[in-house]
Amino acid sequence: MPVTVEEFSPVIRDYVRYKLTVQGRSVLTVDEYMSDLRTFLRYMTLHKRGEAVTPEAMEETDVSGADLAFLGSITTEDIYDFLSYTRRDRDNDTAARARKLSAVKGLYKYLTVRTQKLEVNPAANIESPTQKRQLPKYLTVEESVKLLTAVQSDTESRTRSRDYAILTLFLNCGMRLSELCGIGFSDIDPELRSLRVLGKGAKERVVYLNDACREALEAYLPARRAQKTKKGEEDALFLSGQNQRISQKTVQWVVKKYLDAAGLGYRHYSTHKLRHTAATLMYQTGEVDIRVLKDILGHEQLTTTQIYTHVSDRGMEEAVTKNPLADVYIKPRAKTLRDVGGDGEDEDGGEDEQ
Repeated sequence: MPVTVEEFSPVIRDYVRYKLTVQGRSVLTVDEYMSDLRTFLRYMTLHKRGEAVTPEAMEETDVSGADLAFLGSITTEDIYDFLSYTRRDRDNDTAARARKLSAVKGLYKYLTVRTQKLEVNPAANIESPTQKRQLPKYLTVEESVKLLTAVQSDTESRTRSRDYAILTLFLNCGMRLSELCGIGFSDIDPELRSLRVLGKGAKERVVYLNDACREALEAYLPARRAQKTKKGEEDALFLSGQNQRISQKTVQWVVKKYLDAAGLGYRHYSTHKLRHTAATLMYQTGEVDIRVLKDILGHEQLTTTQIYTHVSDRGMEEAVTKNPLADVYIKPRAKTLRDVGGDGEDEDGGEDEQ
């Protein structure tokens, strides 16, 4: 069930506004925070009442009464109980538990440090669950071409040029889903050499376009300019069938549709996997410096980008094969009678070691 800010007490609503306006978090990110906080507050409400924490009770529990006094009554032990519940009863993996704990930590940091409405932060010393660092999944060059070919082979589609441009930007530029959906005409260089996107934390960055991107946009733009738009949507680059800015859900559907058409649906790829594909292919085959890749992807920290240095075994394999000893193999010497003789002496005439 979608979460709304009206479900919360005024203090939580203030925190939500802080995330949106001061920190500049996206609406999607804040929605995830609110969802995790609602789960936390529902659990705590039932836990404090001594009531059974059942799935039905969690769905029906009202959290509007979780005011400052209630939040101040929550202890570190209570939060540990909540994390145990998410693992035991909700079967949350480490990533999901870490995300929920992050939401709780963020709330209490806001209340104790930013606004000083509370003196004690019960979440301050709780360590985040250790997450297994997984290598990103990505399409190979051959699979990427297969995906693009599936779009161009769809002669029945009325949005073929739009969908091809979308997938081309994903595969070549490594942009996020929200960034792609937010592109406007005003963001694009007239010569189609670059465009601006709004990344995480409302930070703008320039994305440079290669020939493939330019050709895809040139093929799409006539159809886009001919399409009528709803009032207020005139600047949107990508439009839906309802003549308004394309939604993230629609883009996800488009990606899934053509992954299935290309015979890649079983791999469970997503729009984010296409971002991984662009980053991986640039690093593997383009000899892109890791610091440049960081800026292309809009990462805050270099450590986030460094995962792509471990994606491919190809580089390690090539490094081993280029070792100057790679072709050196010395055959073992066959034993002679002297080696197995019983005279008590080795080849050098010395005594055998005891």
